[in-house]
Amino acid sequence: MLIIGIAGGTGSGKTTVVRKIIESLPKDEVDVIPQDAYYNNNPHIPLEVRKTMNYDEPAAIEWSLLVKQLKELKEGKGIERPTYDFLTCSRMAETVHMEPRDVVVVEGILVLTNKELRDLMDIKVFVDAAPDERLIRVIHRDCIERGRTPEMVIERYTSQLKPMHELHIEPSKRYADLIVPQGGHNEVAIKLLTDYIRSLLPSFNKAQS
Repeated sequence: MLIIGIAGGTGSGKTTVVRKIIESLPKDEVDVIPQDAYYNNNPHIPLEVRKTMNYDEPAAIEWSLLVKQLKELKEGKGIERPTYDFLTCSRMAETVHMEPRDVVVVEGILVLTNKELRDLMDIKVFVDAAPDERLIRVIHRDCIERGRTPEMVIERYTSQLKPMHELHIEPSKRYADLIVPQGGHNEVAIKLLTDYIRSLLPSFNKAQS
């Protein structure tokens, strides 16, 4: 099993890079574990308080569960991956069943900040993009998908996203094996990455022999 970590700032284009990796591989050979599914569950905290909490720092993630489930996949075991509702800022009762795959992509802004998780990765990627581009994407996404107003997004960007990016996410770039500038628009870097992934797969090597 190949474990690929894909990090980068909020709105950097990680989702596009992940999608293009998936499209380049047979459907039954790849699956994705989103970091966002592992936000700490805080049902005891009132909703209005949960909405103001900092979700862009490593302490917001239940790393122990993510690492445990990734190790179980490597051991050939299936897992029940949690799901998270951004409208209620809490985990949902439903889980997603996952079986081991040849390629597992672990995607999220903070996935390169945790050493135990990094040590499980075969390839570490950081998707880079200019701050203004990331802000525009965040406004578009949060207003449509997460029920926030532009004013709420800008306030959160100023008070949390930007300082947390500079403190935690940007420094994690040094752990990357590959940095993809221009986000999902960098076709050359994405092709190099997907070609390299395919070259490591048993099915690819068998076809070439």
